[in-house]
Amino acid sequence: MGTVSIMGDEQVAQLIADLTGRGLTIATAESLTGGGLVARLVDVPGASRVVRGGACTYAVDTKASVLGVSENRLALTGPVDEEVARQMARGARSLFGADIGVSTTGVAGPGPADGCEAGTVHIACTYPTGEEHRLLHLQGDRAAVRAGAIDAALLLVRDVLDFAGAQVGD
Repeated sequence: MGTVSIMGDEQVAQLIADLTGRGLTIATAESLTGGGLVARLVDVPGASRVVRGGACTYAVDTKASVLGVSENRLALTGPVDEEVARQMARGARSLFGADIGVSTTGVAGPGPADGCEAGTVHIACTYPTGEEHRLLHLQGDRAAVRAGAIDAALLLVRDVLDFAGAQVGD
């Protein structure tokens, strides 16, 4: 997967409107995106009705201490891992008392880290009746990878609302 569709301002505003209309709240858990995902959500006027908060757990140990990610899992796989992303999303949902938790973890670059190539990103979304995960292989410089991860995470939430809608607040 090289590029990710861009979530423009209108699409993010629509996502916030849909969450609001369904009475759902959302929280984020971020690593490589450094708070950019929650910032993108709160750029939208009215976001305070649905955004519960965001945790930027950039350091590996904070994924465990703040979000409750398994220390054993982190020691086994490092932070760039599907299960770590899933646990981060669950942790955000729990920490902030939100209906939906969404997470980002990966390698922004410029070089490899934690045994993974730059552009390797895991995103996850957890909601009352399930969870979703995506593995991304993004291209470009550090800024492009981070922006792509934010867009992909927003698109994942959009997909959850569209395809699991009957189970997520509809």
